[in-house]
Amino acid sequence: MFGSLHIQASECFTDEKVVENISENPYLQYFLGLHEFQTKPLFDTSMMTYFRKRFTADDVAAINEELYRRVHPPKDEPPQGGGNGGTLVLDATVAPADVRYPTDLSLLNECRENVEELIDTVWDKSEKRGHKTSYNRRKARKRYLKIAKLRKAKRKAVKQAVSEQLDYVERGLSDLDNLLAALPKDTLKHRQWERLATLRSVAEQQRTHLENPQASIPDRIVNLRQPHVRPIVRGKAGHPVEFGQKLGFSVVDGYTFIDAQSFDNFNEGVTLIASAEKYKVRFGHYPERILADTIYRNRENRRFCKEHGIRLSGPRLGRPKADELEADREMAYRDSCDRNIVESRNGIAKRRYGLDRILSYLSCTAKTEAALVVLAMNAAHCLQTLLRTFFARMFRLLRFAILRFFPDLAVIQ
Repeated sequence: MFGSLHIQASECFTDEKVVENISENPYLQYFLGLHEFQTKPLFDTSMMTYFRKRFTADDVAAINEELYRRVHPPKDEPPQGGGNGGTLVLDATVAPADVRYPTDLSLLNECRENVEELIDTVWDKSEKRGHKTSYNRRKARKRYLKIAKLRKAKRKAVKQAVSEQLDYVERGLSDLDNLLAALPKDTLKHRQWERLATLRSVAEQQRTHLENPQASIPDRIVNLRQPHVRPIVRGKAGHPVEFGQKLGFSVVDGYTFIDAQSFDNFNEGVTLIASAEKYKVRFGHYPERILADTIYRNRENRRFCKEHGIRLSGPRLGRPKADELEADREMAYRDSCDRNIVESRNGIAKRRYGLDRILSYLSCTAKTEAALVVLAMNAAHCLQTLLRTFFARMFRLLRFAILRFFPDLAVIQ
């Protein structure tokens, strides 16, 4: 079960590709614990979703912590001087969900189509006859395509089309409520009731936005299939807004940990204290220095670091002194070089392990998938470290043996 999830995260496979590769590769079957090769699929593709539901993000994080403890066992001796020790590197990123870029017009058109599907489902169980909806479906579709097919529609035309589609959605919801009023609650399945609640929330949010465009809409829905996904403003070139879960990363000795994970946007600056406390639980002391971005250097975090003897990267508040200017520049340069590791971990997780597009649709499984990516990345880093240590020792032994039997080479060297 967990081995299949680890294979998927390590090789960046889809659910179908995982089942196919396991049934064809004897080494993967041996990794899963099978004693003999089997050509038949071990399980159905849909079971991968249940596997991700079985292991939550917290469970995967606990396994990640155990992996680090096995490689770096806790030391009995505290740091020299009884103070802090080690380096904690912090950063935040977004794991985008597999959704298309949302617009109000396309979202409302999808809502209208979903409402019509629910009406068709309920209509067969009702005793009413005549027109299913109080509007012409074909006309509503044509009105949407008239604007959607334009290469660059005018703002006034888009606003009018959004208003029309919103009216169609509200009229369809009213027709559906009239049908459901005369039918028992088990007419719709649980998933259909959830979709209906999402449709009503979208209609209410779009009506609020249409009447007051400047109003802030909390928990705005941008995708019907994944209503938990929120727009996260990043302000970066090429990706000003991303849609997915926001992750707060911390890197220690090359190993990555997820300290904060949420589909709602949050200020990563408030996670510094929690990350430092987790570091203390993990090692028994606070880090000697914390390398973080500018957003982490607020007054509360500076006060916390000063009270606990932690050096926070970045310039100090106030005007720099002339005699400390050159030393501060050199220290800032070293900190920026050491902080590059968290940027590299973000890039590796997204380009190599698929963190740039989370394919799971449920909120719980999406968080588990992101946690599995971090675990697979740490497992690969652990293997690289062990192999590097092994070959370094073998090289030293080989060099010692050569110099022992051929002492003349030492003079040449």
